[in-house]
Amino acid sequence: MSRTRTGAACPCGGGASLAACCGRYLDHFDSTPAPDAERLMRSRYTAFVLGRAGYLLATWHASRRPGSLDPDEGAKWLGLEVRSHRATAEDRAEVEFVARWRVGGRAVRLHERSRFVREQGRWYYVDGDLL
Repeated sequence: MSRTRTGAACPCGGGASLAACCGRYLDHFDSTPAPDAERLMRSRYTAFVLGRAGYLLATWHASRRPGSLDPDEGAKWLGLEVRSHRATAEDRAEVEFVARWRVGGRAVRLHERSRFVREQGRWYYVDGDLL
C-alpha cells in the first residue's frame, strides 16, 4: 500500500505529483531505486519533508550512515533548488542544491554539494560540503 498522497504535488519541486515523482522511490525502495544521483537527492529531500527516516537511512552509504536519524517534526519545509548535477566518474556523482526550511520561527538555508556513489545499481548519499 502506498504511503504517499496520489494527487499531492511532490515537495522536491519537480513539477509532478508526489506519486509520479519521488513517492515511487520512497514507497518502493526495494524494487524502484532512484535512477540517478539527482533523483536520489530529490527523493531524500522529500523524505525529510515527510519524516521518512527509514528511507533516509536506507539511502545513506553504509560507510557514513548514522546509527539513527530523528527528523525535526517541527520543521516547515519551504523548498528545494537543484543548482547543478554532474557525473564525476562512472558510478559517482555530485549534486549542488539549496534546501530551505523554517523551524521554531527561524529560517534555515542549507547550500551543499553532495557526493553520491552507485553500488549494485543503487545510488547512495555519501557526504557533502557546505557552500
